[in-house]
Amino acid sequence: MTRWTLVVPLALAVALTGCRARDTAPPVATPALTMSAPQVPLGGLVDWTFRFTVAADAPPFAKDYRVLVHVLDADDELMWTDDHDPPVPTSQWVPGRVVEYTRTVFFPIYPYLGPASVQMGLYAGGTEERLPLDGDDSGQRAYRVATIEVLPQDESTFLVYRSGWHMPETAEGTPLVEWQWSRRQATLSMRNMKRDALFYLHADQPETGLPQAQRVAVTMGGQPIDEFTLEPGQEVIRKVPLTVAQLGTADTVEIQMDVDSTFVPAVLAPERSKDARELGIRVFHALVVPR
Repeated sequence: MTRWTLVVPLALAVALTGCRARDTAPPVATPALTMSAPQVPLGGLVDWTFRFTVAADAPPFAKDYRVLVHVLDADDELMWTDDHDPPVPTSQWVPGRVVEYTRTVFFPIYPYLGPASVQMGLYAGGTEERLPLDGDDSGQRAYRVATIEVLPQDESTFLVYRSGWHMPETAEGTPLVEWQWSRRQATLSMRNMKRDALFYLHADQPETGLPQAQRVAVTMGGQPIDEFTLEPGQEVIRKVPLTVAQLGTADTVEIQMDVDSTFVPAVLAPERSKDARELGIRVFHALVVPR
């Protein structure tokens, strides 16, 4: 998930402490958000469907704007963000068009339980420019579109990183974004739900200098359950159905991931990295949820 730092200009911050000025600029679109579930456990996931209805009299979008997505606690404190580029760039939006798409959102492990509100907006990357939208403006052109109940962590859905993994890492300045690099072969372990389930794997390959794509084979109990190609620079969320028969009767189940090619950053690009580890793919989330 992309992170964006909330910046409030001093003059605007002072104004917000008093009465908020009414935004009289004509809205360019109406945002909306629907969710696959009204509740989500910490570390869990939910599908969010974003919808923008472009105003019939909207002027042409001069540039490609990013979608602002802020998740706030009951005190309106920002917990985390899911800012992203829409699949259809805003420069291609036309009056009256409906732009709708779905994202699988992974909730981070954050020290909060209870109702959370979600805000949407449109902003120009690298600037403080935000577009006026038609909706419940909570200030600074961030519009409240939904609420969701955050529940305690459900340990049964998580997979344990066994062999074949490097230590967890986090992004500088964004500790909620965590990942682990695999080696050529890596193993995950989970408690057997003994019911139909879905296995989610959120991974990417940030090294764009690889000479070719990587083939990733995923097996469970020695039987193939998924196979995919990961291109250099690509990010994927794999959603794999698991049946009771596949899970078997044992109390724990192991999932093995094999990557056909690995790389060493210090060898691939010695001018910019001294990392001598053998790396496969980068995994952000791996979990199983019941169906």
